[in-house]
Order: sequence, then C-alpha cells, then structure tokens
Amino acid sequence: MDRPVTRFAPSPTGRLHLGHAHSALAGWRAARDGGGRFLLRIEDIDPVRCRPEFTDGILEDLAWLGLDWDGPVRIQSQHLATYRAALDRLADAGLTYPCFCTRRDIQTEIARAGGAPHGSEGPLYPGTCRRLSPGERQGRMAAGESWAMRLDVAAAVARTGRLEWRDRRRGPQAARPECLGDVVLARKDVPTSYHLAVTVDDAIQGVTLVTRGVDLFEATHVHRLLQALLGLPVPEWDHHPLLTDAAGRRYAKRDRAVTLAAMRAAGMTPDAVRALAAGSV
Repeated sequence: MDRPVTRFAPSPTGRLHLGHAHSALAGWRAARDGGGRFLLRIEDIDPVRCRPEFTDGILEDLAWLGLDWDGPVRIQSQHLATYRAALDRLADAGLTYPCFCTRRDIQTEIARAGGAPHGSEGPLYPGTCRRLSPGERQGRMAAGESWAMRLDVAAAVARTGRLEWRDRRRGPQAARPECLGDVVLARKDVPTSYHLAVTVDDAIQGVTLVTRGVDLFEATHVHRLLQALLGLPVPEWDHHPLLTDAAGRRYAKRDRAVTLAAMRAAGMTPDAVRALAAGSV
C-alpha cells in the first residue's frame, strides 16, 4: 500500500484553536501511522485578513504540540503566478467569466427569481453575469469595475462528463459541483481563490489523502471538477467530524479562550491539549 501524503493548511487570520488542532492531528496521525509524509501549507491569499504574526503563531503552536511536518512550508502568497497560469488555462478553454455583481446585486436577483436553493456557502449565484456579451465584459473590465472571475460550472461539467471521488468515511461519491454554483476562482486584486489554490497546491505537493473537516465536504465536488479540467491527479479524501464544545458549537477563532496559545499560557501541557483535540480523530 502506498504511503500517504497528507497536509494541514490553515489560514493565518488568527491563532490556532482546538478545532485546528483536531484537524492537524487527523492529518498528522494518518501520515505517521502509514509511514508517509505530513506537509504544512499556509493559505494566505487574503491580503486583508492574513497577517505574518499569525503565520509565526501557527508554526509555534504546532511545534509546541509536537506535530512535526516534512519539507518546507508552502506559502500560497509566494505562488500567485502558478495559480494565475491555472486560471488562464480555464479561461482559454472558455470555462470562466467575469462577474461584476455585488453581494446586494446577487440577493436582489435571487429575490426577483422567486428564491433559489442554498449551498453551504449561502445562496447560490444565479448566473447574472454569465449572460453578458463578450463586448460588455471587456468594456466593464477596461473601465476599472471590480470583478470576480467565476467558473461556468455547467460548461465545465459538459466538458468533463460524470466524475467520481472517494471519501474514507462515506465511500464513493458522484461529483455534484453544481451544489455550489458558479464559484469564484479569482478576483481583480488576487488571481486565485480558495477553490483554485487548494486544488493546484494539493497536486503540486503530491498530496494523496486530503484530511479536513466535514464542513468542506461540498467544496470537494468543485475541487474534483477542477482536477479533471486541469488534468491533475485525484487524491482520496477523509472529511472528519468537527470538534465542538459542550454546547455543540464548533470552535472558531473568535473564541480566544480556547486558542492553543491561551491554553499554553494557562499552564496546560501539550499532552493534555492533544488529548482534548483528539476527539473522534
């Protein structure tokens, strides 16, 4: 059996909390138990919310927990040209389009249409700008309007046909990328988004097992589509349950009392925190 390559890929928008430790531990154990490799990636493509001191904190917290990683840390903001090249390939294939809608525009369009199904990221985009002519798109971009580049999911699915992927807990899955609609792949100021960057990075880093929370299960349908469009290898996934507090609420970065830094300052040992973080890993 091949040795697994897993990864932990946090965004440096705050200090790590118990939920992060739970996810990191899942990937670390899968790699170490299988004699494989555990990689660390910093997903810092958001120039507004990501801060270098939080990156330093991530490295500090993982080292304190005793979760070592293999090879250099991949910093997404240092590889924007790579993501732009992938975006250009999709654009050249006619599978993307610029969207000029604001959040309010999208809500208004949905209300006018009598409602639309909701995905895990809120209301699905109704495809307003998909209907713009090439000339109008070019004119609005040349005029300096803000835009986001979206994936034309219907056209992409027509290109790839039926796709499948496998989750270790739920078994084989038929890909349903339409569940998230025409997702954003890039913005005017940043040539990538989470969906595009994570798909490209997992392939570049040779990840064979993606361990992450069940809250990202639907996103995997889109990532499987992008892999097919870009000719990338297909890993296996393991979407683990989220770690929650006594009230059943998922941990969040706003819960400062449960950050690993706060626990360390309160005198807790790495072994104690790892026991709390293990949960159902």
